[in-house]
Formats: sequence, C-alpha cells, structure tokens
Amino acid sequence: MGITGGRAYQSRRNPALHSGAVDAQPRRGRFLTLEGPEGAGKTVLGQRLATALVAAGQAVVLTREPGGTRLGERLRTILLEGGGRIDPRADALLFNAARAQLVGEIIRPALAAGQVVLCARFADSTLAYQGYGEGLPLPELRTLAEVATGGLTPDRTFLLDLDPEIGLKRKGRADQTRFEANFDLDFHRRVRAGFLELAAAEPERFRVIDASRDVLAVFADLLLAAKEVA
Repeated sequence: MGITGGRAYQSRRNPALHSGAVDAQPRRGRFLTLEGPEGAGKTVLGQRLATALVAAGQAVVLTREPGGTRLGERLRTILLEGGGRIDPRADALLFNAARAQLVGEIIRPALAAGQVVLCARFADSTLAYQGYGEGLPLPELRTLAEVATGGLTPDRTFLLDLDPEIGLKRKGRADQTRFEANFDLDFHRRVRAGFLELAAAEPERFRVIDASRDVLAVFADLLLAAKEVA
C-alpha cells in the first residue's frame, strides 16, 4: 500500500465496475487532500488512512503532489531537489503543470469510477507556499489553479497543523527538499499561517488536526474526520 513507481496506486478494484450490473452507474467518488507544513506526516498518515479505508471496503487511489504521473514525477525532481533558486512564478507554473496532468490522468477518472482519491498536497499548497510564503498575489494563484484543475476542489481537506520549528527538526538531511534547505524559518512560519488562514476561510471543507502529537493520536483524529465523507 502506498505510492509506487511514481504513479497513483489503486489499492482496490471499484466494486461498481465489477459487479456485473451493466446498467449501474457508480456514484462520483470523494476527493480528499492532506495539507500542512513540512514534517507534518502527510506521507505516513496518508498511507495509513488509505489502508484503513480499503479495510472498510472503499476503493482508494493514493497519490501525491507534485507527482503521481510520469510527467509529475519528472517535475517533482526539478521542483524539490536542491539547486539554484526558482522564481516564485515559475514555481507556481510548474506545480500547476504537474497538477493539471494529475487531475486529467488520475484524479478525474478515479472520481468518475466512484473511487476515493487521497492526495498528499493539492492547490492549497501553492497558495500557502508561493502565495503566503513567497508573496505572489493569491487571486493570480487561484486563477492559475482554476485553469490547471478545471475547477476541481477537494470534498474535504485535512490540515495537519504543526509548528514549523518542530516539523523541520523531524526531517533528516537526506529527506530535505529545496524548501527545507533554501528557505528560512520565517518563510515556513508564513506558510503555516497561510494554511490556517485558508482553513478559517473554508471551515466546511477543512478539518484542522494537531500534528504535534504522537502519530497514533493524530491518525485517530484523521480517520474520524475522513469517515465524515469517505
């Protein structure tokens, strides 16, 4: 269970597509996203949540941003590995290019098949990092995301909230991306504040979960929140 080979991993066949009921129309799936600052545990918790949903009888696709497709994984290398500074607008454009491919190739087909899509990061991350963190205008970034996703919005977003000082200490040097290595603590504080502001503006979509606790306690709250919609 997890993200394998750089592509979204379909963890279970959709029963509606294999039940023999030719005329049955599967309901639209549910789109769930995990967001949060660095070190909040999105990867580990996403895998645990996908496993739990499969055990409960759901058909689940687990994926990530940037990535989840061949193009997305190539862009992930450019965007996250060390190297020279990338202009914030170039960052936003590249993240949204990967996002557009992920939506078209993985997310929309899975939703149309009635599956649960669980994605680590989505458009809110661009608002938090390139908007609140690097100062690009939020209206511009929202317009860019609208084009890239065709207006797709998560049904529920789980914000794993964490003090950036704690989160950055959780990640070893081998796990650091360009954003940990090249951006200062104030940047990461702005990112966290941006996530919290986004959550406050859309309380019906966001569920804020304290990610500073033991992983089992965090997962218990995450699973409870997921069961509201999945």
